[in-house]
Amino acid sequence: MTNLENYFVDTVQRSTLSQQVLEKIVALLVSGQLKSGDKLPPEMQLMKQLDVSRPVLREALSSLETLEIITRKPRGGTFVNDKVGSNPFTAMISLSINNLPALFEARMSLELGLVTIAAEKITDEQLDRLYNSINDIKINAHTNYGKYDKEFHRIIALSANNPVLEGMITSLLITHEKTDSLIEYREPEITMEHHLAIYESLKKRDPHEAFKQMYKHLSFVRNKILNT
Repeated sequence: MTNLENYFVDTVQRSTLSQQVLEKIVALLVSGQLKSGDKLPPEMQLMKQLDVSRPVLREALSSLETLEIITRKPRGGTFVNDKVGSNPFTAMISLSINNLPALFEARMSLELGLVTIAAEKITDEQLDRLYNSINDIKINAHTNYGKYDKEFHRIIALSANNPVLEGMITSLLITHEKTDSLIEYREPEITMEHHLAIYESLKKRDPHEAFKQMYKHLSFVRNKILNT
């Protein structure tokens, strides 16, 4: 188990609550003081070192788990996930998890780059899966079709087939899940229209058109989220 006592020199001010705890732990990851596979101290020790209550600490740990930075094992402790060491980008995104404009800009930067690469590399099998995800949205239009929306974007990201970008795909899905959860009302017809246009551009292997259609789609989603 990693001894973090020397790292938490400054206790977290009570007014900053769980976000500051999250940022403190992520800062240790970015600096290399916490590494993949490290075990965090027990809750009581962390509460003492950070000078925060149990609910505040647990909220921060829950956020870190959602971000796939840590894994909490019943009776086994809390560990830094192995993939975080090779994916500091996820940790950096978590520092801005409540900064929606910055978060969505990060998502747009990732997806616009990935979709242009996907236009050159996507396979026929992946195109079929992409089309099926659009049909799944249609079938589930009046229920919760969010997971099929996410699957559409996941297929595009994976079709870039680039090991260097693999860690960024996890970050992309995190930002997608966070921003998608903030949409108060859904418009499945527009989602399907946009997805179909992106699909057609990928089917034509046209990176410029794919960029254009993805930008149109993400701009629409951004306006819905930031203007609500």
